[in-house]
Amino acid sequence: MAAVRVEEVLAAAEEQEAEKRRSVTVEKELELEFDLGNLLAVDRNPPPAAGLRGAGPRREALLRALARDNAQLLVARLWELPAERAGGAGGPLVARLPDPAFRLPREKPPPRPRPPTRWEQFARLKGIRRRKRTSLVWDEQAKEWRRRWGYRRAGGDPARAWLAEVPEGADPQEDQFARLRREKRERVARNELNRLRNLARAHRAGTGTGTAAPAAPLHPTGHQSREELGHVARVARVSTASLGRFQPRLPKEPAEPPSRSGGRKRRFEPLLGNLAAERSRQLELLRDMGSKRPVLDITRAVNKQLRQEEAEAAAAKGKKQSQRGKRGRRQQRAGRSTKKSGARRQQQQQRPVGSGTGGGGGKRKKA
Repeated sequence: MAAVRVEEVLAAAEEQEAEKRRSVTVEKELELEFDLGNLLAVDRNPPPAAGLRGAGPRREALLRALARDNAQLLVARLWELPAERAGGAGGPLVARLPDPAFRLPREKPPPRPRPPTRWEQFARLKGIRRRKRTSLVWDEQAKEWRRRWGYRRAGGDPARAWLAEVPEGADPQEDQFARLRREKRERVARNELNRLRNLARAHRAGTGTGTAAPAAPLHPTGHQSREELGHVARVARVSTASLGRFQPRLPKEPAEPPSRSGGRKRRFEPLLGNLAAERSRQLELLRDMGSKRPVLDITRAVNKQLRQEEAEAAAAKGKKQSQRGKRGRRQQRAGRSTKKSGARRQQQQQRPVGSGTGGGGGKRKKA
């Protein structure tokens, strides 16, 4: 058995102790620059060029050790910050980070603010400030809390009231209920026209800066079709944080096929990757920005929507008129049949007994 020297044992013990101290102590020739607000550490020390030549396990081990030492220095700086317990004495220990020193660039541009509507511009010009009002008010007639505006509002719809007050100076023979209904239709049409104008104005403001028009929100209407309800249900399903993965389905809702995007709401390209693909993508974006033709023709879309609504309203009006016409024709036919039968009975009663039905009179007996 070979003899073990005392110097070798002491050297091995010192090496083990140094390895233990190395887990928390790191020495650098140049001190690192820290930005604790961004959890960033910048190492100005040049790495050993001999160890980074070529590719192999030695290079990977050197890079791993370098990253470990820098991370250890960053964690040691974080422990020097003032710490406190979050959520009481039994909570985790957290440190308050200082303000960031470096301004990191964004990958995507910040979203542009929504262009103001005509009312917002008028209110800003006149100094009108928005006052927060409660959405529910007490209805004295129904003896309950109701909405201030909209369906089943407090006070009810004046056009549906059983009593209408005649304004001063108005024609006493005018139908006030018809006037109220006409004014309501005009208000609804004016509001819809203003909404479409705001969409067109927002599109013009967006095209002037090279951006596309924002998508129109989903507004509830009187009677939604099956396709509209399905579209709204799909939008509401994927609006959750899990993109509808844990959302319970309706009783008769069909199972949707998996999306092509892999279930991700947004897809961002990596910062470091294929430079040729990034160059082609940027060139395509510049061509779209330089072209004068907008990506979406909002005027054509608005005109199409208006024509569709007018066609639906005309179809509904024609259907009602056809039903009323059928009912009126039935009544006219019934009245004509009763008049004809009554005239026939009266003629039969006034006709003499010996008269016949022919034009030359009845048959005569020979003498």
